[in-house]
Amino acid sequence: MAAAAGAPRGRVIVLTGPTGSGKSALALDLAMRLPLEIVSVDSAQVYRGMDIGTAKPSLEERAAVPHHLIDIRDPAESYSAGDFVREALAAIADIHARGRIPLLVGGTMLYLRALLKGLAALPAASPARRHALDARARRLGWPALHAELARVDPEAAARIHPNDPQRIQRALEVYEESGRPISAWQRATVGAEERFDWLRLALIPASRAELNTRLARRFERMLAAGLYEEVAALHARGDLTVGHSSIRCVGYRQLWGCFEQGVALETATAAAIRATWQLAKRQLTWLRADPGLQPFNPAEAENETKLDKTVAHACGAAMTAAGAAC
Repeated sequence: MAAAAGAPRGRVIVLTGPTGSGKSALALDLAMRLPLEIVSVDSAQVYRGMDIGTAKPSLEERAAVPHHLIDIRDPAESYSAGDFVREALAAIADIHARGRIPLLVGGTMLYLRALLKGLAALPAASPARRHALDARARRLGWPALHAELARVDPEAAARIHPNDPQRIQRALEVYEESGRPISAWQRATVGAEERFDWLRLALIPASRAELNTRLARRFERMLAAGLYEEVAALHARGDLTVGHSSIRCVGYRQLWGCFEQGVALETATAAAIRATWQLAKRQLTWLRADPGLQPFNPAEAENETKLDKTVAHACGAAMTAAGAAC
């Protein structure tokens, strides 16, 4: 629902980027100096007890600056894009009511897209059809099913990576259940893009090789900080499996194999670093295809200064429009 004619739209700032690009540190620095509250856009940080592997802000950082949508689910619970949209909109409303500005920070691109564009009222999941699709994938491979999707819904196939089985499966399921491409369902939705005054910023490193090296070092630091022990504690609960969304998170899934299949830590670490890099590449693909984002290279000091000034100016304009001083 759009804002009433003539009424000022509330400002919402987004800071996104691939994993490991420095979003959280920059957001915290901005929020310490400006009237901002941070809303996490991270599908892993919602889970309690998953702190190290999700690079979750510390308790001290959360005490210094209000953070939202962190530690709101047990790892045994599910969390969907629909849950995020509902709870993010509630957080945005609460922050605006306090005369402050939401700063949405994170790299779960599906969540950001769902918030901006809305979620289609898709047909309900069909366990029988999913089972059939899984069987076809085991026989033919997911790239073959992606090619099948390209024939019936080229628009969706262009957005979905051939190695993204969950989204390929859902797109084919929707088409087979309804006879209508998922892209058509999605075009008919209305999101929050028209409800707020958006400033969308992205940290996009110029050097992929440098980011890859940085991600490897970051994962090694996570291990040194106790990530292996964190996963061991989750496994020891006895009620979690790789079927849970929480355990499928990058890093956790690979280390889970140490406890389930006796995978060597060195092997699991290498797999986790590769998976993290694959995640970053998918995020970069999303980001570079989004014309509404203002990109900044975090390695260039002048870009960080420019980003800082851009956010400060947006805060000042928003607070002035609301009749307050920034």
